Amino acid sequence: MPDAGMTDVHVMPIRVYYEDTDAGGIVYYANYLKFAERARTEMLRDHGLEHAALLATDNIAFAVRECHADYVKPARLDDLLEVRTRVSEIGGAALRMHQDICLDGNVLVAVHVRLACMNVTTGAPKRLPDAVRECLRIHAGGNMN
Repeated sequence: MPDAGMTDVHVMPIRVYYEDTDAGGIVYYANYLKFAERARTEMLRDHGLEHAALLATDNIAFAVRECHADYVKPARLDDLLEVRTRVSEIGGAALRMHQDICLDGNVLVAVHVRLACMNVTTGAPKRLPDAVRECLRIHAGGNMN
């Protein structure tokens, strides 16, 4: 569900549940990475691409090669967050994404991730399938590769 005015950005709402927080009701730092992972998965799913199908038909999966998270402000129990995902680079078998986890339009956590497409059997890099590449182009403003 692209945000109006930001068609290259995929936006996914996520509610903070008790299980996401520490004893003080603040989101535990590692859970932001889970939120980002879910948003990347739902971005593909919104275009008819599911990880299980990619595994079954193309024998591929995505592995995180690099991840950087800038924790600006905490989210708290019951907050309704938005994870905004955009693709910043598309290569042959790798890509980079920028994901902002926001509350009321304010960035709480900025995540930069580099993913590799890999053959699950061998662990070797594998070229991104055309359908995946097209989805990524949409979320990169349609102007890459």
